[in-house]
Amino acid sequence: MMRNRIGIKLGVLITTAFLIVLLSLGTMVYQVFSNFYHIEMKTEVSELTAHFVAMCEETNPTSEQMMSTLADFSNVSMFYVQADGQIGFHSGPHDPQDRSFIRTEDLALLFKGEAISLSHTDPSGEGYLVVAQPLKKDETIHAAIYVMASTKHLDESLHSIRKLLLLSGAGAFLLSLGITWIMAYMLSRPLLQMQQATKKIASGELETRVHVNSKDEVGYLAEAINDLGVELKRYRDNRQEFFANISHELRTPITYLKGYAKVLQDGMVDSEEEQQRYLEIIHQEALRIEHLVNDLFDLAKMEEGQIDLYKEWVNLEELLEEAMRRVELSAKDKGIALHLKVQADLPLVYADGMRLEQIVMNLLENAIRYTERGEIELSISHDDDEVAVRVKDSGIGIPQEELEEIFERFHRVEKSRSREHGGSGLGLSIVKKLVDLHDATIQVQSTLGIGTTFIVRLPREQ
Repeated sequence: MMRNRIGIKLGVLITTAFLIVLLSLGTMVYQVFSNFYHIEMKTEVSELTAHFVAMCEETNPTSEQMMSTLADFSNVSMFYVQADGQIGFHSGPHDPQDRSFIRTEDLALLFKGEAISLSHTDPSGEGYLVVAQPLKKDETIHAAIYVMASTKHLDESLHSIRKLLLLSGAGAFLLSLGITWIMAYMLSRPLLQMQQATKKIASGELETRVHVNSKDEVGYLAEAINDLGVELKRYRDNRQEFFANISHELRTPITYLKGYAKVLQDGMVDSEEEQQRYLEIIHQEALRIEHLVNDLFDLAKMEEGQIDLYKEWVNLEELLEEAMRRVELSAKDKGIALHLKVQADLPLVYADGMRLEQIVMNLLENAIRYTERGEIELSISHDDDEVAVRVKDSGIGIPQEELEEIFERFHRVEKSRSREHGGSGLGLSIVKKLVDLHDATIQVQSTLGIGTTFIVRLPREQ
């Protein structure tokens, strides 16, 4: 069973991206809460410190008692620190023997009139926020007030928030993991179907189709694979039909060549006239094989892009007159009248004259082949942008559903016709490729039982 590797890759990539986003978002949220609580606590302690300073600056003899009561009520420790670093008095639960939070550099700043704040951990490991402000008397700084507030409740709150974020993040991650794998499976399943379908197509099961209904890039890729299967199947059917046609086209003249050559070799002729008739048949069959081989050779060179055009200024009227002279005998044998109509002031066209003649000859021969009686009209018209060559016959016509396929290789409109009525199915394909090489266009208009018109439009160059 084929492993869903692309699903695994998609799942891992989406999960990794979501995990990174989740961790970044959780860290940011925790940092926001942490900063908020620290700022709030620092603001409260700073305001409390300012109250203590205001009380100390008063000359009220009960100020010390009031400060002690306020410190106990606020659950903080307050220290009155003199300039030499000695503690004048203190209140609160903190041990006054622990003086590690009083640093010389901080005292220097305080006695310059600056307030300070710092984090402190006592010997028991408990954390504190320390805020200190200078104490002035008669515009002279003579002491400082230190206020210490425990961060135990702050740490507990942050721990609760951290725990909540971790639990929420874990739940969100597990939920996203399930959704991610479902999404990865849904996204990768069409790709796996297309992979399996392409393998089947490559192994020759050209009827295989991909059933994807989405209207996105994956759906377009599925449609392209289905189109590829259709084209390959049509190519295979055309190739098989082509080999059958070529086999028939080659087998019949070769049989004639062998048979009549054997007759001549064994001297089984009664007269000189009969001998000449057999030689003529051998000659015609050899020409048929030569024409078929030339068509195949030209088509192969065009498929490989090995056809070079030798462009020159060409007189189309003279070219069409020469083409009509070359097919005149074939048309006369079938009782078909040929007509040429040329618009006045016909300009020269810059093209490969030999290849243009090949285009016209193929169209004329095709018209004669499919016209039992009537006429074939060859005409030229022009305007400021192009020169149009029309080959119009009164033949059997082409079904509308086959008009888009007549220029494909090996396509034959009347597949059941005998060899006397048609060629190998390569002529119009060669015409289309030669027209494309000239940067021209070809159109076909046809009505069953009335006739067909081929129009070649050549760009008019100055």
